[in-house]
Amino acid sequence: MKKQGILNSHISKILADLGHTDTIVIADVGLPIPAWVPKIDLALKLGVPSFQDVVDIIIEDMVIEKVIVAEELDTENQKTSQYINNQFNGILIEKLSHEQFKLLTHKAKVIIRTGEASPYANCILQAGVNFG
Repeated sequence: MKKQGILNSHISKILADLGHTDTIVIADVGLPIPAWVPKIDLALKLGVPSFQDVVDIIIEDMVIEKVIVAEELDTENQKTSQYINNQFNGILIEKLSHEQFKLLTHKAKVIIRTGEASPYANCILQAGVNFG
């Protein structure tokens, strides 16, 4: 048994297998998930686990060089927008329309579905490398 870090074996394997520029999606409960993109469904009930809980844990194990969010997040969910800006301070944050965001999810290695039930609480995390 692992002593620390992510215990979910599916998430742990995905993160270990990521290459430079590969992407994963952390999604709220309502984001459509393309049939061909693997889904790890963590949602237990509305709000559990939260988007923030899952992002906090993922970023402990993942090298992230870019974050992509829907531009609507700024006006429709200021709490999550502020969280993203604070949590990814110093990392490029790209903002696209929600429609463009959804198209990018089609290329993700995985979509991790949370129980989050607030608007536009989704992000795409692009893998960086752990060397110069």
